[in-house]
This record gives sequence, C-alpha cells and structure tokens, in this order.
Amino acid sequence: MTCSLHVAWDDRLAGYDFGPSHPLAPIRLTLTMELARAFGFFHLDGVSVEVPAAATRAELQLYHDRAYIDLVRLAGRGGLVAPGRQDLTERVLLMHGLGTEDDPVFPGMHEAAAMVVGATLAAARAVWTSAARHGASIAGGLHHAMARNASGFCVYNDPAIAIAWLLGQGAERIAYVDVDAHHGDGVEAAFWDDPRVLTIGLHEHPDTLFPGTGRPGDIGGADAEGSAVNVALPALTGDAGWLRAFHAVVPPLLREFRPQMLVSQHGCDSHRDDPLANLELTVDAQRVAHGRWLLTGGGGYEHVHVVPRSWTHLLFEAAGRPLDPASATPGLWREYVSLVTSQSAPETMTEGAPGTFTDYETGHDPADPVDQAIMATRKAVFPLHGLMP
Repeated sequence: MTCSLHVAWDDRLAGYDFGPSHPLAPIRLTLTMELARAFGFFHLDGVSVEVPAAATRAELQLYHDRAYIDLVRLAGRGGLVAPGRQDLTERVLLMHGLGTEDDPVFPGMHEAAAMVVGATLAAARAVWTSAARHGASIAGGLHHAMARNASGFCVYNDPAIAIAWLLGQGAERIAYVDVDAHHGDGVEAAFWDDPRVLTIGLHEHPDTLFPGTGRPGDIGGADAEGSAVNVALPALTGDAGWLRAFHAVVPPLLREFRPQMLVSQHGCDSHRDDPLANLELTVDAQRVAHGRWLLTGGGGYEHVHVVPRSWTHLLFEAAGRPLDPASATPGLWREYVSLVTSQSAPETMTEGAPGTFTDYETGHDPADPVDQAIMATRKAVFPLHGLMP
C-alpha cells in the first residue's frame, strides 16, 4: 500500500555538527522531530518514518568530484596533517571551502554529510518508485555546496544529488523550488545548462545577503535559458510581500513546465527573528503541494521558536493532515525544550499573522520594491516559457 509520506529520519542525522558555537545547530532537528512526535505525527496513518542509509561514493559522485570526496573523508579522519606540513594542509582545505568559519572540519564529517545525502536520496527513491506520494528529509537542503568545494554550512549538496539521481532514473522534468533566504547557488549551478530542471529561488537580494548571487537576469545557460528563475526580494520583505511574490512567479511557471517531480528546499531563515538574514516573515507565511513531492529542510537559525514550528507544520502539510495554527504546543514538548535549551518554548503553533496578500494579477505598483522584484523576474523568464510578463 502506498503511504502518503515517507520521512527519512534517524537520530544520527544530528551528527552533522560543526560544533557548539556554529549557527547550524543540530538541536533544531531534534526539537522539530520531538514536536512532531508530541503531536502524534509518528502514528499517523499513511506516514512512514524510516532510517536511511548513508549515501555511497557512487551516489555522491552524481554531483561531487571524486577528489573532493576523498578530501572530505581524509579531513574528517585527521588523515591530512603531516609533520611540518600544517600550512600546506590548511591551504588545500581552504581551496575546497573547508576549515573556514562557515565550514570547519569536524571528526566524521564525511560520514555525517553522507548520511544527510542518504536521507534525501531515500525520500526521493520512495516517491519515484511510488512507495510514497511525498518524501521528506528535513536534515537535508544543503544547497550551497559545489561540485568541488564546501560552502555556506554545506559539505555535500543533497538536493543536487537527489535531482541527478532522479534524472538518471528517467525523469524528464523536475522543478526545484527554494524558499531559503539565501540563494540556492549550488543547486542552480548543478543544472545551469540542463533544460530538464527548472530551479526557482525566492531569496533576499544578493546585495544584502550571502552568497551574493541569484539576480533576476540569471536565467540559465545558453541551451537552457529560462531554466533558472530568481526572485531577489528586498530586505525587510514581510509575509504579504513574500506571498505576493511567490504566487506571482511560482505557480504560473510550474503549471507551464508540468514537472514530473517537485523538489523543494524549506529554509526558514526568512523569519523575522532569524539572526542571519533580513526578511520579516512569520511562521504563518509558508505552506504547499500536490503530486510527487520531495521536501527538504535547509537554513534556519532561530532554533527554538522558529525552526521546530515551521518544519512541523511542513511535515503535517506533506502528510495531508495540516495542523490548526491555533493549536497549543504540547506541554511535554515545552518541558523538553526547557530541559535541553534552558529557554521558554512557544505556547502555540502560530504567531497570529493573517497570512494574507494581494494578488499581483489584480494590479501592481511599479514604485513598490517587492513589485519591482516580481516584475524583473517575470520580464526575464516568463516570455521564455510562453507566458506574459
């Protein structure tokens, strides 16, 4: 019997850990799964939570260079340092984005990163083989890693590898929608010249946020123009503007492209309380999808009030059992949060925002910064898809 949602999860996924002072704290994953568990998610009909296997070398090489994989493995085992060669070792690592403040080397780094990729591949496999309608890998969404280097907290790029795997299975049209505040540059780069993959990103404008890429004019390679879509939103964009931009760009393109599979990255660092970005969303702003759907996590650096609620809503949406935003957070979960973080947990699953917006199609204001971002994106790519800007 086909389940509605396959969730790839194991506590070992929290082993992707750059250290106690790093923003990408694995506690955000643990708190999310504990909140979902407290709401009875693990016992919902049609939901399967299964332990994934780590990605193999062959699977990692669907995107990453073999020499880079070897470097990650050796670095995580401390096997690169030779007497009197520390400076050379550091230079080699830095050439590949490792040993930086964003991506420090940690013991078992390869194994932990391969586990994240394995989780996303397991969810993708379940959906592609029709074992499940939707697949979820909340530990995934590491969208900045490039073929030969780490970047932005990302060692291996699990969405790019999963998409490459799906293409290898015969998929002809895959849409990748990325709503992280930071542009998903690694996934876009992976499929820049491939018209079979439509990458759409809604992110903060590159002038104000890492990685400094993802402008409206970035539309894909010469043989794949229109396959890359970037909505670069001004800093301080809130719920209404973000939702307006999303609905003005994403649904029309998806309807025209008709993907066989939707892959999404749900970084929730667009929240107003996130310390690493400058957007102003609430937990009430984001929800989605029908058909074959693989969802991943991503960024999100407010670990107690934002990530667990956002991704718990996401999991229940994917299971076809959306939570009432007005629901109180379970008392046992609030006690757990207090115990492991010494912080007070949020008491409800909402922040009281209306989650409403004015549809762009009813009229737009050329002087409005959000409408300017929408117009720039639509002008750049809509005609390439046979759509009016």
